[in-house]
Amino acid sequence: MAAKDGDGWAECAQGHRHWGVHGASGLLVVHHDDAGVPYVLMQKRSWWSHHGGTWGLPGGARDSHEDAVTSALREAHEEAALAGDGLRVQGVYLDDHGGWAFETVIAASAERLAAAPANGESTELRWLALPEVTERSLHPGFAATWNEIRGTIRPETIVLDVANIVGARAERGWWNDRLGAATRLLLDVSKLRLEHPVLAQWYPRMVAVVEGAARGAPAVPGIQVVAATGNGDDAIVDVVREAKPWERVVVVTADRALRDRVGELGAESVGPKWLLSQLG
Repeated sequence: MAAKDGDGWAECAQGHRHWGVHGASGLLVVHHDDAGVPYVLMQKRSWWSHHGGTWGLPGGARDSHEDAVTSALREAHEEAALAGDGLRVQGVYLDDHGGWAFETVIAASAERLAAAPANGESTELRWLALPEVTERSLHPGFAATWNEIRGTIRPETIVLDVANIVGARAERGWWNDRLGAATRLLLDVSKLRLEHPVLAQWYPRMVAVVEGAARGAPAVPGIQVVAATGNGDDAIVDVVREAKPWERVVVVTADRALRDRVGELGAESVGPKWLLSQLG
């Protein structure tokens, strides 16, 4: 287990040669401008590299001790001098070839970060508006997955109606200890790997709204806890209203009136069963 122990060629079950003994990963950085237009940071590969002259993502071989996110951020720093501090990872798309895989790490950026080639592996880095991507000569691997990946770059937020979910969970005696029941739910959710129809790993922004006796619920890693000063439904509506127009917001609640209110603001809703079934 050492740095760069992933460098080397590997053959997949389809009989293709790929760079990366342990697989490879790339970083897809997305920025939405004030009008909601998405831009992605693309890399033009040096002529001498595999599929040289094509456009793809900063990325490369994954070392044996790295996960996809760590590898993609490292490669982006090496190739484009990008720091991961201002990025929020939204998910990982897995392109499995059988015995070898490429993992695309999708990350949101609040601005179009300055980027330029930091080593000889690329000749240009450029922010492209979404429609411009397919106008380029694309790396074959990127081109094969782009139509599916492009549908996942929209930022996503899950809003939890904690009181409603706790009630649906129906732990023994939960009504006598609403704070404890809410805290246990938040801790369980923080450890959960949510399922996504396209992404192998999904990291939506999580906002949990607590009210009444549960207002003292502690901060939990990966979850923004909002303590309602009044009615919990009103606080949830406020969270939805503050979302960006291009952001997908899903409210987890069984409350029909609340579902109607957030639906008028463009949000989706699912019942607590969706979450509780994943918690087991």
